[in-house]
Amino acid sequence: MVFYEISPTSIVGKDFLSLTYASEENLPAGTIVEIPVGKRQRIGVVLRKVARPDFETKSISRVLFDTPLPTSLLKLHIWLSEFYTTHPSTVWQTMLPAGLNKKRRTGRSEPNFASARPVKNGERVSNEARDDGPEARRGGNGLVGDYRVSARTNFVFNPDQLSAIDRLAKMKSGTAILHGITGSGKTAVYKALATQALGAGKSSIILVPEISLTAQLVDEFRADFDNVILTHSAQTEAQRAAAWGAALNANKPVVVIGPRSALFMPVRNLGLIVIDECHEPSYKQEKAPRYNALRASAKLADFSLAKLILGSATPLIADYFTAEKLGRPIVEMKKLARSNAQKPTTKIVDLTKRDNFTSRSRVFSKQLLIAMQDVLENNKQILLFHNRRGSASTTLCENCGWIAMCTRCFLPLTLHADKFELRCHICNLKQKPPTKCPDCGSADILHKGIGTKKIEEEIKRLFPDKTVRRFDGDTARGQAVQDVFAELKSGQTDIIIGTQTIAKGLDLPNLALVGIVQADAGLMLPDFSSSERTFQLIAQACGRVGRGHEQSTVIVQTYQPDAPAVVYGAAQNYKEFYKYEIANRQRGHFPPFAHLLKLTCAYKTERGVVNATRKVASEIQTEFVDQVQILGPAPAFYERARDIYRWQIVIRCASRDVLKQIATHVTQQKTARNWTVELDPSSLLS
Repeated sequence: MVFYEISPTSIVGKDFLSLTYASEENLPAGTIVEIPVGKRQRIGVVLRKVARPDFETKSISRVLFDTPLPTSLLKLHIWLSEFYTTHPSTVWQTMLPAGLNKKRRTGRSEPNFASARPVKNGERVSNEARDDGPEARRGGNGLVGDYRVSARTNFVFNPDQLSAIDRLAKMKSGTAILHGITGSGKTAVYKALATQALGAGKSSIILVPEISLTAQLVDEFRADFDNVILTHSAQTEAQRAAAWGAALNANKPVVVIGPRSALFMPVRNLGLIVIDECHEPSYKQEKAPRYNALRASAKLADFSLAKLILGSATPLIADYFTAEKLGRPIVEMKKLARSNAQKPTTKIVDLTKRDNFTSRSRVFSKQLLIAMQDVLENNKQILLFHNRRGSASTTLCENCGWIAMCTRCFLPLTLHADKFELRCHICNLKQKPPTKCPDCGSADILHKGIGTKKIEEEIKRLFPDKTVRRFDGDTARGQAVQDVFAELKSGQTDIIIGTQTIAKGLDLPNLALVGIVQADAGLMLPDFSSSERTFQLIAQACGRVGRGHEQSTVIVQTYQPDAPAVVYGAAQNYKEFYKYEIANRQRGHFPPFAHLLKLTCAYKTERGVVNATRKVASEIQTEFVDQVQILGPAPAFYERARDIYRWQIVIRCASRDVLKQIATHVTQQKTARNWTVELDPSSLLS
């Protein structure tokens, strides 16, 4: 008999991280097996062989897959558990698909692999850019080898893309930022790098921020590559298991495409990881192990000796700062992929000026109304973007744009209408709302936001004969962007209204006008990343137009026309915004200049949650005096949900290891089930 240490994929007990079993078979590390635990059969992963123990052991019930998990995934599992102080079984539940021990019919849920034909060495790689000039008709770049990258041979790379490909192709491994403006053709660069990996016998993983963008990217890759595997949460359990099995058992390189969880597909000989739109918050998992896919990808690339490409027009401030500090490559693409593309005309409209409105509407300025009327008369499309998370009740001056801010945290205060008081959701500072603006003396103080439903109602009143679609958190199943994309692209929809989903990834040929209804809405959120997120959304929304040869317009409505996030976002000027924001972060001691730990407590009574958070804050202060700075306790941004009261503590420290100790201290308490522990939160809103 041979004895093995096995990690169960479901928690057996808090103190049992692994169990010992026997088998007559010789099993390599990473083999997925079924094991008896009590009277139940559970799934486990073989970690290593061990000596015969001095206690009686049960035998492994059966081997589920002959092919073991790649060694790189085993290393990543250990790292995720340790780095995010999470039970190993919980990490397995994130990394492995459900139902691996179910017997399924073969062939019914197999992924649809597209075929690609080989081409001659040196044939040009293509992309969205047309062959419009002599610069685009230069010789081949030598990256293609015996694999074609596109069936559309009338399309070729522009010089900007060629330069990016050449530089990234020379990387042996490690992380690089591909900083390309919206419409610069980053997808074509990803495809060229995947081709290079394929030619070297390596697989690729391409991550997208959400399902709505997956279909578009899959179509791009399936037109050009063999063995494209798609995985995402909208698939059935059987489909996901089939895709996972196809990756595990593939006998040649594959290209895996999907959202965050696609990172854990068991591909062999991984050579490339791409994270498209790497700035998106969806790359952070909001349940245990609460990992950041960018950081996890960097470790997987390290374990696999692979390349990691972080692609975005608006990279995260902390990532850009780290890349500069560590001397990692930052590859820029400053030109549009289409050489005949015209940049849009951008106008910023000051909502504090009453002469910018007419009696027709208090939601849309006269500039936006005129532009919408003109576009509709020419049978073109309109996209109206609104930051849904910026619709919370906040306090601002309608006359000058002043916002009530916390003097300690430099973040906006939130209005609590029940007590009519302003409160900081980070440090719990409280104050009464002003009766007049402290800056200009005006009595025009607003205490509300605006939502997408209000925008839709106003549009239908103004343009009753036009086709309107709204996309937000209330969108019906089967009516999301990815479900009706063909309708949007064909121009059947006249006016598109939506939140974050429509601000990214969409390339609509009939779109002629983007209106950002209240660009500064996100600035009012009490979070250190609010300015950055606002800049990203404005820049991304502006990037939906200006991709074709026809003239287009962007109108940005705002109460704060001079706010850097608004000004630089409308201009899509990342460099200047970065200078502003990195100085702001340093002044406020927020990432990347400090590490954060967010502790959220939930109780059925307000007294219970207040007492619990104060007790834990006092314990932390006593044990880690002079090592940490404690912000709070304070009510969580969403203070009450389903009759449960929620408060939070934010802890700031120069050492992440100290925060890990604090996280462990909280999770080992008797009341641990009342607490949610998050290291490296990307947002302080919860």
